[in-house]
Amino acid sequence: MRDHAIDVHAHFFPEPYLKVIEVEGASFGASVDRANPKGPSLRTAAGTTPPLDPTYFDVDRRVRAMDKAGVQVHALSLTSPMVYWAGPDLGARLARAYNDACAQAHRAYPTRFVGCATLPLQDAARALEELERAATLPGIRGVYMGTNVNGRDLSDPALFPIFQRCEALRLPVLLHPITVIGGEHRLRPFYLNNLLGNPFDNAIAAAHFIFGGILDRCPKLDVVLPHGGGAFPYLWGRLQRGQKVRPEAKTAAKKPVASYLRRFHYDTITHDPGALTYLVNTVGADRVSLGSDYCFDMGYDRPRAVIERGLRLPPADREKILRGNAARLLRLR
Repeated sequence: MRDHAIDVHAHFFPEPYLKVIEVEGASFGASVDRANPKGPSLRTAAGTTPPLDPTYFDVDRRVRAMDKAGVQVHALSLTSPMVYWAGPDLGARLARAYNDACAQAHRAYPTRFVGCATLPLQDAARALEELERAATLPGIRGVYMGTNVNGRDLSDPALFPIFQRCEALRLPVLLHPITVIGGEHRLRPFYLNNLLGNPFDNAIAAAHFIFGGILDRCPKLDVVLPHGGGAFPYLWGRLQRGQKVRPEAKTAAKKPVASYLRRFHYDTITHDPGALTYLVNTVGADRVSLGSDYCFDMGYDRPRAVIERGLRLPPADREKILRGNAARLLRLR
């Protein structure tokens, strides 16, 4: 396959995860609706998914879809509603079912799938326990987190030991927006909770990693911001200005905000070649990796196209974005 492209933003809803919700989710208001012929949809307090195409959970079909898109590897990840809506015990069982399914997908197709473990972050102790277990599973090469946990920001001190352990285990932390700020009111119309809320929440999470001191205290922790970093790469100057002039922004961060731009990694989901060009020029081609948001309608059907046709890149930089950066990040070399 040409260039062996690696997609770092590819979602997965395996049947074992769905079945745990079907059997145990009712007490938390969660269910799986299988009436739609297009596929099952999840209903939880954290939101409702659209009908899930079979390639979200059928790995054989998924491989065929990947071949069609010219993608060799998917880093599988769970997205909204994730597991935070459940109680700690059920959240731990959901995370375990999901992580085991990622390992099974890797066993079935070891050259096509790796997994990003999900953790029951609503309970830090259980999250650490599952992190230790999941890290031993075949194919687990990262940890996937929401940009907040039931409204609790990632700079919460209770979560810091998890970041420390991810750093020690050499597992990158990949983020995804969930229960975005303003989503219940002003962003409810026009799908703005996704169109604007998602990139805003990415920027909020990035700011908490910086101002909360996480990146300074975990100097080797890799953090991946989705959707091209959301608003963060375009507002870093404003954050840095606030850091200089506002007492509230004089925080645990040891350096100016600009110094942290390259502490993050970013995917390519910007929906505009000019925005992606700006991102590459700002953070460097070695910090950007292919992403598709597979296979939601807000993602890319042909994730390679924006890199191969929309950007003017030297061949070496194109190879980094298509494969090299992700291979290094996910330890696929």
